[in-house]
Amino acid sequence: MPVKIFACAIATVLLFCVPARSQQASDSTAPERATQTATAKIVTAKSYMVAAANPVAAASGAEILARGGSAIDAAVVVQTILGLVEPQSSGLGGGAFLVYYDAGKKRLTTLDGRETAPQKANPKLFLDDKGQPLKFFDAVVGGRSVGTPGTVRLLQEAHNRYGALDWKVLLEPAAALADAGFAVSPRLAALIAAEGDKLKTFEKTKNYFFDAAGAPLKAGTILKNPDYAATLRAIARNGADAFYTGPIAEAIVDTVRMAAKNPGVLTLDDLSTYRVNVRSPVCIAYRALEVCGMGPPSSGAVTVGQTLGMIENFDIKGLGSNSPRGWRIIGDAQRLAFADRGRYLADTDYVPTPIKGLLEKEYLGKRAALLDGDRALADDAVKPGEPEWDHAQLFGSDTSLELPSTSHFVIVDKQGNVVSMTTTIENGFGSRLMTNGFLLNNELTDFSFETHDNGVPIANRVEPGKRPRSSMAPTIVMKGGKPLLAIGSPGGSQIIGYVTQALIGYIDWGMDVGQIVSMPHLLNRFGTFEIEAGTDAEKLAKPLQDLGYEVKVGEMNSGLHAIEITADGLKGSADPRREGVAIGK
Repeated sequence: MPVKIFACAIATVLLFCVPARSQQASDSTAPERATQTATAKIVTAKSYMVAAANPVAAASGAEILARGGSAIDAAVVVQTILGLVEPQSSGLGGGAFLVYYDAGKKRLTTLDGRETAPQKANPKLFLDDKGQPLKFFDAVVGGRSVGTPGTVRLLQEAHNRYGALDWKVLLEPAAALADAGFAVSPRLAALIAAEGDKLKTFEKTKNYFFDAAGAPLKAGTILKNPDYAATLRAIARNGADAFYTGPIAEAIVDTVRMAAKNPGVLTLDDLSTYRVNVRSPVCIAYRALEVCGMGPPSSGAVTVGQTLGMIENFDIKGLGSNSPRGWRIIGDAQRLAFADRGRYLADTDYVPTPIKGLLEKEYLGKRAALLDGDRALADDAVKPGEPEWDHAQLFGSDTSLELPSTSHFVIVDKQGNVVSMTTTIENGFGSRLMTNGFLLNNELTDFSFETHDNGVPIANRVEPGKRPRSSMAPTIVMKGGKPLLAIGSPGGSQIIGYVTQALIGYIDWGMDVGQIVSMPHLLNRFGTFEIEAGTDAEKLAKPLQDLGYEVKVGEMNSGLHAIEITADGLKGSADPRREGVAIGK
């Protein structure tokens, strides 16, 4: 099918494809009430599948697969369209982590496209003139929070390695859609309205998301973005270098350094020297399966793995999904894992990290012994452990904030290659700065604002060129050396709990992919048991309080997407809390 016809087809899907279930805004600080009550639909397919957070992105990715494209080809199309139709979550101005299974080589690898701190950044970047940490949104809005974007370089690096179709073909669908215009979704409209003055801080951003009278764009409004189309076509012609050097790079740097609020320190050298890191996956054995994901600078795979490694010592299956005792074990295992996360996990290119020690079976067994009681662990009992190190190092504990945002998608192609990719600009709408048709990230606020803890340096402190710690947890579960399940979610540091819960549901409680992306959420990061409002999980609030927990009932808008790979074909599902769908054939 010619590219021009394909682009029109995408535009048509966007205008008329409306998800049947109610949708919720969920990326930023928008007030909302969860309405999810039903299990998500399971889509089956024999050959290929895409599950993504927007129907148009999923449909366009599936079309690429139908034309013989690889899973990576589809990922390029899905990401570039997501950056257009849900710009608050991810895009060219952000970063991403990709976990990939190469069916030909029967091998897992991970690509790190995380943003980096500018070379002129220093550990005092987020301290005020009195040496005190800035308030979060005082740091977020403006150029100070912008890291060197990694997504564009990641997409091209992945395509160079695993692509099948021509690079130019893959950039045109999103470019054509940007020219033709797309219908603002209910979720995007709700988020724009909720953001209010933050989005009006900068003129370009205000002019894009608000009408001439200053009112937020309504759902169904046709929004065109010729600047985004021009950016994509420049990248199509000249590759990622067109983004990291030349006029686009100059515009990014000018936007950051000349911002009317919180000007930043990004330079052209930061952009031109940015590189994607190819890393080994982090895997842990769990119930005869292997759960694999992204290692540091992401804390996702290690913290998920630690939680699973601790609860493997208990009969979680026998306790079942509605047991307060079972949730006590899961919740306190998460707390212990988060304590280790805060002490030890950061960019391994800058600080030594005891990944092997943190996931060692004997160490996790000792940590699990703390869970043998009948009540919630006392706060003073939840401390970082002492894993075995390859060499000695001492760090202080970090309490950096990571708010919900981000997007996730999973793809399986005809050859059996698998993509699990989590992508972000950090907080909803990122830094609120816009240039060349896309928003710039605020990823540097994922660093610790403080540099030391009681005189001891914090591993996740700001340093030039360093990648901030993340909670993104793109995951592929392996069975007998072959992929069984690809899954992940947005949600800030709650991502770890969402993915862990889904894996427990799938592996221990025998749930299908529709059930695991839909089940009511419970998680515990720092002592308070968080329970999803408006769901059956609220029935566990009183029993958990009786066990000694402080309980918080509130909105927990995950965006889980999952594909199960079986001998009979593929089964996929998308979280009903968002606008996503699974599409395959």
